[in-house]
Amino acid sequence: MTQYDYIKDIAKYGLENDYEKLFQALNELVDYSKKSNKVNFAIQLQSILKESIRQQQVSGLSIVGSPKHILKEDERELADLILEKLTSDYRLKDLVCTENVISELQHFIKEHQFLDLLNKFELPVSNKVLFHGPSGCGKTLAAYVLAGELEKLMIVVNLGAIVSSKLGETSKNLAKIFKRAASENAIIFIDELDSLGKVRDYSQDHGEMKRVVNTILQLFDYLPKESLIIAATNQINMIDEALRRRFDLVLELEKPDERHVKELIDKTLQSGHFVFKNKKEVNDIIKQSLGLSYYTIQKTLITAIKRSLFEQVDKDAIVTVINAQTWKELIAQEQLNLAK
Repeated sequence: MTQYDYIKDIAKYGLENDYEKLFQALNELVDYSKKSNKVNFAIQLQSILKESIRQQQVSGLSIVGSPKHILKEDERELADLILEKLTSDYRLKDLVCTENVISELQHFIKEHQFLDLLNKFELPVSNKVLFHGPSGCGKTLAAYVLAGELEKLMIVVNLGAIVSSKLGETSKNLAKIFKRAASENAIIFIDELDSLGKVRDYSQDHGEMKRVVNTILQLFDYLPKESLIIAATNQINMIDEALRRRFDLVLELEKPDERHVKELIDKTLQSGHFVFKNKKEVNDIIKQSLGLSYYTIQKTLITAIKRSLFEQVDKDAIVTVINAQTWKELIAQEQLNLAK
């Protein structure tokens, strides 16, 4: 089936009020989107599905002051501060990175799997992770992987709404998010942490940033063991040193080497519908792609796949041969853009 077939089914079942088949079709579209490397769309659609199911569970009439009523009021208050609430199906096998990063994540995950054991001996639990490195190298995906492995709800913070021009409002907004995450035993994900946690003697700081950093430090210190903070930044040197020290695990996600580019290609082509004709050409392109991010390399490969599919004479063929020259030209253009 194509994406359009799924959309037609969704429209049909929705108009017929057949919710069982509607949810089945939506879940199938999520799976199809993941296999088609439409990762962001799959995550967003999956989040809408999970939130819809959760809302159905708490829906219905309720008296003023009841837990359901309070929950809905609280949801409205926090709606603008949360970019998305989601659960993730991503696992460590979906992440392409160094063995050291995988090993550290495995140890982190194990701490939460054996939380009761650590509590028994009154040992601290690592629950704050900072990913840093260049754009497009898997920091956001790594956050989704942790959420998936730990099977926890993840709250994605809306920085545009959190940061306020009103004095003290940013700190209050952060406190609200942390309170909600603690009540739901959830993960807080803060992308671009440097926009919140800048060095407190930063030259353009007018006082408010110092208050925000101090608030984050306090919130970190009183974070329940079951709650987690995952943050990401492209500019780790811009983050206040005291804030950096609060993170239990700080991991750098680097640009890929040849081996990891090959691993990325294998994962992208794992469906078997798209293949290369000449392995030597591919090896040459892998060498040519060094210095680019995972995201850029995968984006150019998917573009080459689509163009090869359009050029293919037999549109119904099960397997499409990827035009390596097309991908090579796309990589060359990205290298030129990087050099500018």
